[in-house]
Parts: sequence; C-alpha cells; structure tokens
Amino acid sequence: MEEFQIKNSKIIILKGDITEMNTDAIVNSANPSLMGGGGVDGAIHRKGGPKILEECRKIREKEYPNGLPIGHAVITTGGNLKAKYVIHTVGPIWRGGKYEEAKLLYQAYYNSLKIAVSKGIKTIAFPSISTGAYGYPIEEASIIALKAIKEFLEKEDFIEKVFIVLYKDRDYEVYKEVAEKILK
Repeated sequence: MEEFQIKNSKIIILKGDITEMNTDAIVNSANPSLMGGGGVDGAIHRKGGPKILEECRKIREKEYPNGLPIGHAVITTGGNLKAKYVIHTVGPIWRGGKYEEAKLLYQAYYNSLKIAVSKGIKTIAFPSISTGAYGYPIEEASIIALKAIKEFLEKEDFIEKVFIVLYKDRDYEVYKEVAEKILK
C-alpha cells in the first residue's frame, strides 16, 4: 500500500478487490448499457445484487435511453456491497490513442469525483478504468488517472480519501511507480 497527500486529501494505492472496499462509494468501470458485464462491472453487479441493476435500468429509462456516454458518470446505491454507493462511469475503448481516449478517460475519473462531492462522499475507491477488456495500456491509463484525481483534489478538497484498488500485481506495481513521479 502506498499513500500520498494532496492538500487535505489522501490518495491510497493498494492491491485488492474493489467489491470488498468499505468506503462511502466505489467506482464501477461500466459499459454504456449499465446492465453489468465482465471484469469489475460484472463483479460489482454480482456482489451488489439486483438493487443496483434495478436502479441502472431506471437511469437508462429516464436519463440515458441510448446508454451512458463515455466519460460521463451516474450514481446508484451500493446494494449488498459494503460501500453505500456505486458511481458508474464509462471509460473509452483503446483504439491507438487517436480518438480522444486520453481526454475521455480523464473525464471518467473527474466526473466520478464531481458526483462524489455532490453526494457528500468522503471516501471513494476506483479501479483502473478501461485497462481490462477495453485494452487501454496500463502505463498511459495510470498517468491519466492519477493526474485527473490529483488535479481534482487540488481544486476541491472535500474528499478525504481516494483509493485506487488494483486487482493484478503488475497493475499495482505500475501505479506505484507512476504515483512516485506524479504525486510526490
């Protein structure tokens, strides 16, 4: 576990299972349908139970009938999870970096944090968005994620702790290395 201070907030990088985090909110690296899927998305829906899916269906019906746009974020309860809320965001599919992937990935993190503050959330946990099935290279994604979180916390220090929870050893090592450069 690595810890970094940004103003009154802490960024904590750790290896683990995001569905086990006892934070106010966890972030779901969702697909646009919001109906669950593989990886982190599937794990959150399975462990969180049907209440999350039910709320996602209502969001689709009322707000996003064509699916949640890339870089946007919405919030539901945490269902059966330890976390009170789940913030669902859609990261970009990696297509070589020529289709605004960096900008969209940055927005996914930043917009998730904006929703967190609007709901009074003090502790939040992120996975590494878009680096699984969406194929975003972990090195580039970690730089964007950490910059987005750092820049948000420098402007808005309401959030006390931001956890970045990485499932794979290699992802954890990459984030630790990048954080030493960006967050020091």
